[in-house]
Amino acid sequence: MSKSINDSSYWREFERNDITHSAAHYLMAIDALREEFGYARVTDVADMLEVSRGAASMSLTQLKKRGWVEEDPHRFLLLTDEGRFMAQLVERNFQILSKFFQDVLKVPKEVALGDACKMEHLMSLETGRRLTGLMRFICGDETREAKVHELISSMQTACKSSEECPLCEGGECLYPAEFTSDT
Repeated sequence: MSKSINDSSYWREFERNDITHSAAHYLMAIDALREEFGYARVTDVADMLEVSRGAASMSLTQLKKRGWVEEDPHRFLLLTDEGRFMAQLVERNFQILSKFFQDVLKVPKEVALGDACKMEHLMSLETGRRLTGLMRFICGDETREAKVHELISSMQTACKSSEECPLCEGGECLYPAEFTSDT
């Protein structure tokens, strides 16, 4: 295994991510409830996320401390501008990733949605922009899009020879055969 994978400057960044998976879903729940009903209460958020009211209350307290959630005089939950930005960023990341996985890579919908949900809060603005640009390039021309889909459907996931592969480094296959089996 490459030492760069275990370089602490990378994996520690995961721990310093601006938003956790759970926090992202709390923000998106508040946003969705306010959009649908015009208000959001702790009880509504707990119901939507299928967590206890106590768990929701504790999580929302942390989001208030981060400055992403406030309460109005009637104790309805509100997203601050920064909280709304974070919720929209995560929602956009989900849309970008799920569209890329489904429409470009042709990953089955359920797998694409699950993977996008796991990654939505981790992707940076820069990566989101570039991935969107790549999708525009591929999907912006029907001939190009058809060619990419043809290439994807005919590609092999494992290398025939890691020495000849443009992705593999140091003679070690980036995606060895044991990762490609359906067992």
